[in-house]
Amino acid sequence: MKFGENLYALRKSAKMSQENLAEKVGVSRQSVSKWETGEAYPEMDNILKICKIFHCKINDLVHDDIQDIDSLDEEIKMKVVKFEKKKQKRLKVISNYIYDISMVGSIAARIGAICLIVAAVLATAVIGTTSVKNEEGITSIVSKIGTEVIEYKKVDNEVKVSGDSKIKFIDGMGTYEFDKVVNILNNNPKEKIIAVVLGAGACLISGLFTLGIALNHLAKLFNNINKGDTPFTLENVHHIKQMSYFMIATTVLSAIGNGISSIIMENDFNMGFDLFSALIFYCIAYIFEYGYEIQKDSEGKIYGEEDKDE
Repeated sequence: MKFGENLYALRKSAKMSQENLAEKVGVSRQSVSKWETGEAYPEMDNILKICKIFHCKINDLVHDDIQDIDSLDEEIKMKVVKFEKKKQKRLKVISNYIYDISMVGSIAARIGAICLIVAAVLATAVIGTTSVKNEEGITSIVSKIGTEVIEYKKVDNEVKVSGDSKIKFIDGMGTYEFDKVVNILNNNPKEKIIAVVLGAGACLISGLFTLGIALNHLAKLFNNINKGDTPFTLENVHHIKQMSYFMIATTVLSAIGNGISSIIMENDFNMGFDLFSALIFYCIAYIFEYGYEIQKDSEGKIYGEEDKDE
């Protein structure tokens, strides 16, 4: 049997017309007719589509000599679908490192968010007891923490701290930070400052939580890549899309925090992410979806059998 006769027999057994087959493959009816009569021969991607439609192997379609077709089938699997052994190992090693880093980052982001909650509560208490004093031409910031008082003075372009408490409102304050704090305290009521600190802090805390969730999805993605038969799975596509969503949320929260902080100070609240980063993740999701469709022809596997237990 030749290819055209094989195709005709499969089509008839499936009770499918030439028009229906042409529509499924994405070609004209005339092309199907020429394939069956032997006037033309389909390209390899169309052969793969036909195999999927009729749930058959390439050697069921292409040739009488099974030995030749078996070698062609193996060549397709090795060159089109499977990675070389060296690349497989490299991908798995890299994915393992990325998994570890992502997990550490996810945990660190969440711990950081919890620490910021505590810091925001303490900051509101300190702001309520902080004031600016001017004595003998010297400006100072005075904060009361419990029963102890901390005083920051700007003398000869240097900020000096006095007080026995080891707790500092701003540790290592420079002249730039000193002038900024003085300006904020002089130009805004404390209630407004506290509201801004809580609002911007809430955005920063929420942004860190969403960043932690995004990193957790990144860790799961590369854990699957390291342990699975193929990186191109629908579960991995899900993780990549979730990363893009949470990165968008982080970017939006950062922008809102910037807007709130600008009420009393210059915009220097920035988490360092933008919508472009999220767009990159979303594009990668489509690449993985495309890869998922391609590797279906190798029974859902992209790694060689010899590397599964390594």
